[in-house]
Amino acid sequence: MDKIIRIGMDTSKHVFQLHGVNAGEKPVLRKKMRRKEMIDFFTTCPPTLVAIEACGGSHHWARLLASFWHEVKMIAPQLAKPYVKRNKNDAADAQGLCEAMSRPTMRFVPVKTVDEQAALMLISVRTRLIANRTQLANAIRGYANEFGVSPAKGLAHIPLLLERIQADGTVPELAQELFMSQAEEYAELERKIADVETKVKAWQRNNERSMRLSTIPGIGPIGSALLIMKTPAPELFQSGRQFAAWIGLTPKDHSTGGKLRLGGITRAGDEALRAVLVAGATAVIHYARRSGKASRWLAELLQRKPPKLAAVALANKMARIAWKLMISGETYSAQSGPALTGRAA
Repeated sequence: MDKIIRIGMDTSKHVFQLHGVNAGEKPVLRKKMRRKEMIDFFTTCPPTLVAIEACGGSHHWARLLASFWHEVKMIAPQLAKPYVKRNKNDAADAQGLCEAMSRPTMRFVPVKTVDEQAALMLISVRTRLIANRTQLANAIRGYANEFGVSPAKGLAHIPLLLERIQADGTVPELAQELFMSQAEEYAELERKIADVETKVKAWQRNNERSMRLSTIPGIGPIGSALLIMKTPAPELFQSGRQFAAWIGLTPKDHSTGGKLRLGGITRAGDEALRAVLVAGATAVIHYARRSGKASRWLAELLQRKPPKLAAVALANKMARIAWKLMISGETYSAQSGPALTGRAA
């Protein structure tokens, strides 16, 4: 009865806490190990079920343990937390993971390959570079205002602003030098962003599923690439609504006693994926309002709701269509998603 059937492992950089149970659900392993000790343990341990909390480095450990013939289950932190009793510490976390894995309704996070993680790193680098560019553009605008130069809105006007400052004789020489230094930094950021976006588009063109998703109005190369990278196993979702809920595009539910009480969207999923879908939906709405070619569904929605709420609702619909295309292998057509086009529903 001392044979371990399930192990929960709380991970960190150097220390790993293990909690194992036998067939009678009694704890038979409670041990803290250093990195090398943990690897040596799983190398000699008979194949068993191992639960790890999903985090940045958990995919590496999942792949490593799988190479030792263990079956690894990764659990999202918010799903493992209810099983942690009272005070939080490494031992309690490992025990909670071990118990959470045994639940028949538990949902698990698919383990990413090294190629999938490299592709996600590409998106993450792009996001950081864009944030740096925005920060630098705001700084340049602020400094320009201090010298009485009023900048126009939009990133496209930053190079023109720097040219105006260079030609302005009232700006001191020291400030001119600093502005030119920032101009070089801004140009370098633009070059790096363009280089990363070229790599993203190349990845997207080489992925058949991503190419099919990019045919959905409002979903471009970045959106289609993110949908594929962030959703390695779309078949784990039972419906398009469940997929949209996973992204965080469905209302919070506080219903009780037969009374329906819905709030704002949950924002429970990946922020980058949700943001790119809402941005794409906003672009579709802007085009529909300018051209007057909104579908009946979208036109009626815009009459009832503000544009921002309509964008979230449209993003929800786009997510459902994307899930359907990923599952079925079909290609988008206006008939399958009339709400996204300018044609009547």
